Amino acid sequence: MTPRARQALIEADSWLVEDTRVSGKLAAWLGVKKRMRLVTDHSSDNALTNLIEEARRGERFALLTDGGAPGISDPGARLADLAHDAGLIVDVAPGVSAPTAALSLSGFYAQRYAFLGFLPRKPGPMAKEFEPFRDSPYTLVVFESPHRIDALLKVAFESLGARRYVICRELTKLHQQAYRHTLPHIPTEAEMPRKGEITVVFEGLRRQSDQ
Repeated sequence: MTPRARQALIEADSWLVEDTRVSGKLAAWLGVKKRMRLVTDHSSDNALTNLIEEARRGERFALLTDGGAPGISDPGARLADLAHDAGLIVDVAPGVSAPTAALSLSGFYAQRYAFLGFLPRKPGPMAKEFEPFRDSPYTLVVFESPHRIDALLKVAFESLGARRYVICRELTKLHQQAYRHTLPHIPTEAEMPRKGEITVVFEGLRRQSDQ
């Protein structure tokens, strides 16, 4: 956590969180007690509007999510959008972001990349998401459940062909792992345990001179 992010959390009047149990641990680590309100993908428009009205009256909110960055495959975009429309001050105190951390760790050329978030679970719709990138130099970043990683790699090979990938598991945590290989290889459980939060990076199609 950056010093600026820490200070923002300490100075906020209230926290808007994805899960009070997770954020409660962070509050204990910081040594603060904060009123916590839930903001999730299922928050109603009315609930978000009420938060905007409270902010208009001077309440300072800090929005944080459990394992990523607000608005990046995590709740928060709708609230930020409403806040901008209401003329409120919206600021960011960045912490670790899984997509950029995985790209840096991968060693792949990432001048241009596409973040696809969580793909559809079924192979057909998943393949359609990959299809535009079959002949693209864009490096791809994907979130996936550890229990569906095998299916993801199989569809990726069928859609993208043989190319390098890296599975980043538990980024910035105690058991962080970066497993690199080439499609269609699928790691064994011993090589890459099916546990924790997973970010997968697929290398973009390289020009002949780059190989």
